Amino acid sequence: MEHTVFVGLGSNLADPQAQVSRAMHELAKLPQVRVVQCSSMYRSAPVGYLEQPDFINAVVQLKTTLAPRDMLDVLLQLEQECGRTREFINAPRTLDLDVLLYDDLQHHEHGLTIPHPQMHLRAFVLQPLLEIAPNCVIPGMGTVADAARQCETQQVERLPYAPMRGFKGLQ
Repeated sequence: MEHTVFVGLGSNLADPQAQVSRAMHELAKLPQVRVVQCSSMYRSAPVGYLEQPDFINAVVQLKTTLAPRDMLDVLLQLEQECGRTREFINAPRTLDLDVLLYDDLQHHEHGLTIPHPQMHLRAFVLQPLLEIAPNCVIPGMGTVADAARQCETQQVERLPYAPMRGFKGLQ
């Protein structure tokens, strides 16, 4: 059975736009994963630890037969392949991949909470998600549009670069 999954992507090291674009292409190559659509890239200020460069963020919609934990494991492996290290919480990173939504699942286990527990508070997640899924609902929280209105004071800049436009892997 295919599941709809939304994944958040972010980077602020080693050419962040190239990192996010590469991650989108690598996701499209994965067995049991089909990229449905990709948002534009967005620039945002760091959250938590502020003494670091701005982030480039995006959201992709996937179809997959992977279970939630298996999906997370695939994303963590891709982060490692792209040079991700975890020095401290909210540290700068080459690549950050988060399972935001998995169907309408509400799930919590060690290391994995769906929906992502902070997504409704982060304009850098909500704006790209609104772009590709304007009617999306965050299970247990409400619509993405309502959550985005609560984050209107957060500065997020949509970049003109569209990394996956015309990409033959999109279906």
